[in-house]
Amino acid sequence: MNSHHVPRSLAAASAVLLALGAAACSDQPTDADPERVEVVTAFYPLQFLTQQIGGDAVTVSNLVKPGAEPHDVELSPSQVGDVAGAELIVYLAGFQPQVDDAVQQNAADRAFDVTTVEPLLDATADDHDHDHGDEGEAGPEGEGEAETPADPDHAAAAGSKDPHLWLDPTRLATVGDQLADRLAQADPEHADDYTARASDLRDQLEQLDAEFTTGLETCQRREIVVSHTAFGYLTTRYQLEQIGITGLSPEHEPSPQRLAEVIEEAKEHQATTIFFETLVSPKVAETIATQVGAETAVLDPLEGLAADNNGDYFSVMRANLAALRTALDCA
Repeated sequence: MNSHHVPRSLAAASAVLLALGAAACSDQPTDADPERVEVVTAFYPLQFLTQQIGGDAVTVSNLVKPGAEPHDVELSPSQVGDVAGAELIVYLAGFQPQVDDAVQQNAADRAFDVTTVEPLLDATADDHDHDHGDEGEAGPEGEGEAETPADPDHAAAAGSKDPHLWLDPTRLATVGDQLADRLAQADPEHADDYTARASDLRDQLEQLDAEFTTGLETCQRREIVVSHTAFGYLTTRYQLEQIGITGLSPEHEPSPQRLAEVIEEAKEHQATTIFFETLVSPKVAETIATQVGAETAVLDPLEGLAADNNGDYFSVMRANLAALRTALDCA
């Protein structure tokens, strides 16, 4: 998955040397609070989770700014220094190559990889797989094997893992429980507080899960056309089907063949909405919508918040639910 990022490893190593040189001038950042646990998170959902569970006992910095696409984040020397100096780093291995490099070189002993709590599902080789299996596996009868896709636009998905586990609130709650334990290891004095906040967050996430389950129970359609296949956990959890214009990476451009396939599938399923994302150009979605006589709307994979979004995980997920209910004609 990371083979095309090898040059970035060299860049990250150079950044590490620069950051360590800068860090040598000071034991800790001037704005560090010695009374709080310094935590670095890799992207927004992990920042949200850490802030909810850590409360006022932690200071959280996020490596991806609002409005930025997190997949291929380029770390500055100061950010690598932040990773090196943090008491805990919360990240998702395999999602951001430069973050992986910085953690492995500077903070492997202080890192919390959420995939060790919730193993990632296989990405479907065909972006519009029709059978997710009983337990969210990639193929029928629980098979995790993916066939090699004929379309080169889909090739990146074959053998890859889908990182977007936070779109299933129940999985995020499980990660939160374990994060509370890791924070307690770093700060035993506040262990009970972390556990209590994780329990409160679990209650809220289970309520959100119930809202999705009820809200999507009686819909006229079960298929959603999305700009990239970020929604496997959501569609698996709530028995929907995603038809992806592109694969796991939102940066890939679909081939003319893929566009034609999506247009035909959208017509076949009588799709009234083509979904695009806040951090990605809507032009391709708009083109398909024009061809099939549909509208466009936002379905946010919550990889990061838009720069002008003052909401949070819960408000964006509830906005997603409302958008899905409209698009699928849910009673």
